[in-house]
Amino acid sequence: MRTEPTILHLDMDAFFAAVEQASKPSLRGKPVVVGGLGPRGVVSTASYEARRFGVHSAMPTAQARRLAPNAAYLGTRFGLYRAVSEVVMELLHALSPLVEPLSLDEAFVDLEAHEAPAGTQGGAEGARQVGERLRRDIRAATGLSGSVGLAGSKMLAKIASEEAKPDGLVLIEPGTERDRLAPMSVRTLPGVGPATGEVLRRAGITTIGEVAEAGADELLRLLGKAHGTAVHAMAHGVDERPVVAERDAKSVSVEDTYDVDLTDRTRVRLEVERLARRCVTRLRAAGRSGRTVVIKVRSYDFSTLTRSETLRGPTDDPGVVREAALRLLDGVDTTAGVRLLGVGVSGLADFTQEDLFAQAQAARSEAEAEAARQAAEADAERDSAVVEEPDAAVPADRQWIPGRDVRHAAHGRGWVQGSGVGKVTVRFEEPDTPPGRVRTFAVDDPELEPAEPVMLDARVAEALARRAAPAPEGGPGAGAGQSPAPAIRPKSRSGGAGASWGSGVSRP
Repeated sequence: MRTEPTILHLDMDAFFAAVEQASKPSLRGKPVVVGGLGPRGVVSTASYEARRFGVHSAMPTAQARRLAPNAAYLGTRFGLYRAVSEVVMELLHALSPLVEPLSLDEAFVDLEAHEAPAGTQGGAEGARQVGERLRRDIRAATGLSGSVGLAGSKMLAKIASEEAKPDGLVLIEPGTERDRLAPMSVRTLPGVGPATGEVLRRAGITTIGEVAEAGADELLRLLGKAHGTAVHAMAHGVDERPVVAERDAKSVSVEDTYDVDLTDRTRVRLEVERLARRCVTRLRAAGRSGRTVVIKVRSYDFSTLTRSETLRGPTDDPGVVREAALRLLDGVDTTAGVRLLGVGVSGLADFTQEDLFAQAQAARSEAEAEAARQAAEADAERDSAVVEEPDAAVPADRQWIPGRDVRHAAHGRGWVQGSGVGKVTVRFEEPDTPPGRVRTFAVDDPELEPAEPVMLDARVAEALARRAAPAPEGGPGAGAGQSPAPAIRPKSRSGGAGASWGSGVSRP
């Protein structure tokens, strides 16, 4: 344990919802819910105004609508969230070379790894000054707020940032850990989930102080050697985990949940092909290849199975991954109905190797490959959102999702407030304008078109421009038509995605 509070944990406040409020003046101070919008949609983030009604992350959107019927329900805009995250991460890297991103809106920073400028105050007060300056810089650069925790370990720094929410800073002085932790629930400790919490509750242990008093022998009896030892140490405030700047990816995967169970075998195969394309797009953006292809199938009754096939060598060929995924699907009975599908690649490497599968795909034309690439790009914005059944009467490019950026030839920029029965309602406003007027158009109005998002700050605009620029020739993801994804991933908020089935490159 460190004797100075030199580990900083930053957690942006209601990040996705806060970005939407910052870019939409009419939503500031109003309840906002971001996530999947269909009957099986899940809340990704709720603004603090929406949380007052009981809405929270991972809650079914249908339940959130019952609790907060007047909130604004918006689809996700991950391109914008990543651009804002990029600006925040740059500010963290200015503090120290050791930054460990946990998600788009959360990271640890090791302040010891950076030599403080001459004249900078040390100790707890110096760490507090660094944290306060970081919060001011984030607000100046993005217009958003973040909560900061400072302590001598990662566990305590994260606990401190939770106490600081929203928009605050909490510093836990080394030496005060035991007293600070004692009254807290056992569920506060990392790795103590519902199952472990229930085991401890049945033993009469509900607070961290009671865990510490129980002793190591009792915890080993209740939880086993490895878990019991770790919980005992953390209850005493001991956490020796270092801040790790780079963590090796275990796998790349994508998945979608469907509003209506898929029973048509042809539709299931088409969805697997689409997911395979998206997976390879991400694989190439990360500059990786893999040798094990995995599919995940969740049935109507929530029973879930996975199947995998290991290739002769690492590949990033979309045809190879697609054909392997379809072979795996052939062995799965989907007649009862499929609720969720996923495709992943594991056994990652930094190179590709020709194999029999790749040779079998050599006859594919460049036109087919280009069509696959364009289809993968068109699917990119469906990350971590529930897939909704399209309105057959509305063209694909006229499925106006609430929150989507648009531009009208006569009225300028705005965003979709809602759509239905052949109409789309748009509020015309920009981040630096007063709340705008609402107008309604036909969904096929030729003067209405999708637009790229904008934010108040020029640095965010620059980050968006970098993300939209083509990848350098020959670099990671070259030819994919997009810049490489950052080495951070969205938090898994879908309720059905584990560490290997998030929306991006998964981590250990």
